[in-house]
Amino acid sequence: MINKKVQNVEEALRDIKDGMTIMLGGFGLCGIPENSIAELVKRGTTNLTCISNNAGVDDFGLGLLLQKKQIKKMISSYVGENAEFERQMLSGELEVELTPQGTLAEKCRAAQAGIPAFYTPAGYGTEVAEGKEAREFNGKMHILEEAYKADFAIVKAWKGDEAGNLIFKGTARNFNSCMAGAAKITVAEVEELVPAGELDPNQIHIPGIFVKRIFKGEKYEKRIEQRTTRKRN
Repeated sequence: MINKKVQNVEEALRDIKDGMTIMLGGFGLCGIPENSIAELVKRGTTNLTCISNNAGVDDFGLGLLLQKKQIKKMISSYVGENAEFERQMLSGELEVELTPQGTLAEKCRAAQAGIPAFYTPAGYGTEVAEGKEAREFNGKMHILEEAYKADFAIVKAWKGDEAGNLIFKGTARNFNSCMAGAAKITVAEVEELVPAGELDPNQIHIPGIFVKRIFKGEKYEKRIEQRTTRKRN
């Protein structure tokens, strides 16, 4: 069995270069690849096009890359928690492509499955449809959306093995699951890394064939965007 394990995040991201397109898993701050984002900040990689459901918050997640002006273009569905994102978008410093959330997920999944394009009714009649082919199916108009083309997909899982098989935990499954294998190279960072054969095959969410490199992350902060608690009795 092929061993996909690399020693650390530096080795995992060694060939990411300026100007590349990168998918990053996560939903809000849940299930984001914290170690990989920190490494990109440290490396100072610039002119990145980032595909992610959202852009983190001002001082965490992709917000750290935005602070350093390392992102040239952001492809997202929701960006409401990041004031710096808003400032850069309104000032014209950042190119933004807003995409319906289901369409964004399907464009990732289509790339993962090797499907070049698909039709969807989402966005027809809005700015999302501008410049795109439209076609009627069963009396309803649809627009043609192309699968994403990314250089790297960086995902975060709860547990993985050295063959690249991944298990996600709870909501952290989110966009990580459809981004794995949706780029030329998929890097997975995991909280727990075990030898191949130790994971129950029935529990695996993503098979190792979709993963090129895997490493054990460290010191996960796992922030919560909006902490809501009830009063104690």
